[in-house]
Amino acid sequence: MAYRINETCVSCGACAAECPVGCISQGDSQFEIDESSCIDCGNCANVCPVGSPEQA
Repeated sequence: MAYRINETCVSCGACAAECPVGCISQGDSQFEIDESSCIDCGNCANVCPVGSPEQA
């Protein structure tokens, strides 16, 4: 199951730096995950300081 970023995102970029497939990018108001490319590794959730990434 892919991850997605919820509304608690503070746009720090920690998740994007840890994504091994590069599917996280800055969106209009917060970071976003391309769910079709997400490999469900959980790296983003493990480094997020506010727990924003969650399984979709």
